[in-house]
Order: sequence, then structure tokens, then C-alpha cells
Amino acid sequence: MGLDITVLIADWAWLGEAEPGKRLSRLRDAWYDDETGLWDHEAPEAPEGALQRPRGPHGTSFALYEFRRTAGSFKAHFWTGNRWEDVRDHADPLLRTELDTFLLGLIWQGMDGEAEHIDPGFFSDDPTAAYGVLLARSPAGVRELAATWERVQPLLAGLRSAYDEHAAVPHGWADTFEAFTDLLEDWGNALSEAARRGWGVVGLSE
Repeated sequence: MGLDITVLIADWAWLGEAEPGKRLSRLRDAWYDDETGLWDHEAPEAPEGALQRPRGPHGTSFALYEFRRTAGSFKAHFWTGNRWEDVRDHADPLLRTELDTFLLGLIWQGMDGEAEHIDPGFFSDDPTAAYGVLLARSPAGVRELAATWERVQPLLAGLRSAYDEHAAVPHGWADTFEAFTDLLEDWGNALSEAARRGWGVVGLSE
């Protein structure tokens, strides 16, 4: 099995009521709670590309974002970053700068492979207490990324021909321009909703 990712938007003030070492367990406990309805296998399947709001006592504290065509796998996100590496030198300079910022803040390791995706100081620095955290962006970080997305989105269409020539593949993840942009749009939607609420974003691997 490969690495998975679940993307949650969460109320930072609610998480901040716990001490740093217990904030992640607070989020996980709320997510795993049967009362949310998220684990009800008899319920209608949640639509992809949409926010899934939990029921129960934590319904106003967090929500789950369902990405399209990823089946919860991190591979879709990883390969989106790789496809960007294939095409970025052929992108308009303005788009290249903005999309670098967007992807570096979320899922891409960057050309040097050293990008960090976790804002320091909120969750515990103890690796055992922060196990499985792939991404953690505070409300301030989310607002910046959501604003970056607003600048990226209208420029994306101009990348199509370069993507088709340099990044598209016969099969696999982010194999087409549409698959590439769909995943970016899903991130943009999750960030925009979190920014609207003044929440943060967490990506977890279980």
C-alpha cells in the first residue's frame, strides 16, 4: 500500500484549547467519532470534489474534503508536483512564480526537495505526537495560499498546450491537463472554504 492522505479543515481556536501535544489527538478523536456519520458505510457515498460536513458534537469544528479521483492516495498529489516540474520551465513566468508558491505550500517538495509543509509551533514538535501529519497550515497560512490560488486560477488555461507537450503521459496520476487542474482546483476549493471560516488545514496519513 502507498501513502494515503486525508485533508481536513479545522477550527484552530477549538484545537488550541488543548495543549500542543494533544491537539492532533483531539482532531483525530473527533474525526473517528462514529457520531460524525463519516464512517457509516450504509450512508450514500459522499460526492468527490466537495466538503463533507460531520454530524454530532464536532460538526462545527472540522470538515473533510473529498478530492476527485484520488481514492485517498497521496500519489495523485506527489505526481502532480512531478508533472509541474516537467512543465514549469515552459510556463508563463507569472504563472510559474505563483504556482511554485501554491504547490510549495501544500504538496510539492520543490526543485531542491526540501520544502516544508507544516507551520511550526502549533502541533507538538515531538515526532510521536505529530505522527502522520503531512500538512498543517494555520489560518494565516491558509489565507495566503487561498489568495495565491485566486491569482493562479485564471492563468491555468494558458498552460494547456505546454502541459500536453511536456507533462502528459499515457497513464498514471495527473496524466492529463484536466487531471492536473482538477487536483489544483480541489486544493483551491478546500483552502477557500477554510479561509472563509478562518480555519486551518491539516493533511493526515493514517
